[in-house]
Amino acid sequence: QVQLVESGGGLVQAGGSLRLSCAASGRTFSTYARGWFRHAPGKERDFVAVISWNGGMTIYADSVKGRFTISRDSTKNTVYLQMNSLKPEDTAVYYCAADSKPLRSTLGVASGEYTYWGQGTQVTVSS
Repeated sequence: QVQLVESGGGLVQAGGSLRLSCAASGRTFSTYARGWFRHAPGKERDFVAVISWNGGMTIYADSVKGRFTISRDSTKNTVYLQMNSLKPEDTAVYYCAADSKPLRSTLGVASGEYTYWGQGTQVTVSS
């Protein structure tokens, strides 16, 4: 059974930092791009960041560029999201996802391009 399990969420004050982790089990995703999305109350699920299968390419949403960093450790089948300078508008449930196809040369920013999803971890940023 394939599982993606996020961890590292919590409550933090504005300006603080959190590091999210997403560990995969049941299969290896070393040849798949991995992404992070978030879902705030009353809003659509939004793209946050994606990293290519080999870690050589990343894309970030404009709203998090310069503050968030996505990385991966394929030996651990894990992807990370380092979040710095957090703002109240970053409050959301954060989900990690794995691409639908291996070794893609382009990176997906739409949720429909991802097949496997975690259960989400809550991030709350207080003002």
